[in-house]
This record gives sequence, C-alpha cells and structure tokens, in this order.
Amino acid sequence: MPNSGAHAPHRSNSPSPYDPAPAAPYNAVPNATSDARRSWQGNRRGAGTDRLALIIHSLADVAAVILGLWILLYLLDANQANAFVGFVHGVADWLAGWSQDIFIMKTEGLRVFFNYALPALIYLGVGHGAAAWLRRL
Repeated sequence: MPNSGAHAPHRSNSPSPYDPAPAAPYNAVPNATSDARRSWQGNRRGAGTDRLALIIHSLADVAAVILGLWILLYLLDANQANAFVGFVHGVADWLAGWSQDIFIMKTEGLRVFFNYALPALIYLGVGHGAAAWLRRL
C-alpha cells in the first residue's frame, strides 16, 4: 500500500548522535602518526641512546670515507700541493696514525692502500658494532 500521507520519519544527511559510528572501510590505514607518537613516547628512555648510536655510527662512516678518499687520491696521483688533498691527507694521517707501517711493501701504492684500508675497516666494524649494541639496550 502506497504512503497515504502518514508521517514518515525524515532522514537527513547529518548523523544523529544516536546513530552508531560508521564502520571503517576495509582498506583503511591505521593512524600512523599516533602510532609513531605512542611508540616514541613509550620508548623515551631509548631516545638518547639511539642518538648516541647514530652519532657513533656516523663518525665511523665519516672516518672510513676520509681514509678511503685519501687512498683514492693517492692512487690517482692527486696534486699534493692542493689544499683539499693536503687536508684529506692530514686527517687521514691522524686517523691512521696508530696503524702506520704495519704493512711494509716495496710497492708504494699497495703500502698506502693496506695501511689506510685497515683502519677504515676497523673504524667501520667497531663503530657499527658499538652502535648496534647501544640500540639493543
């Protein structure tokens, strides 16, 4: 029977305070910002440790890059009178001072390679290992 003028409830587009909340769509992504904030706040004790680990990790990387750069500049016969080459050589000598002349070879290129590559590998291993250990605390 068609609507004979009886009062039908009027439905508007605005939700009623009594209507249940709409269900989230199937492919809805949870709020990543609040999850990240919650995990950071729950791990406040480790924030300083993570920063220290990042600093150690980064310093080890910088030391290895400078040593590797000096090896590259030396093997490519860079101009020793250049200010940049002199700076890299000075810093590399300071970083590898403890390992100078561990390897004594007749070929100068091999001697420079091994005497500067060894400390670069040690800095990387110790720095990354210490950083990983600190992150696990």
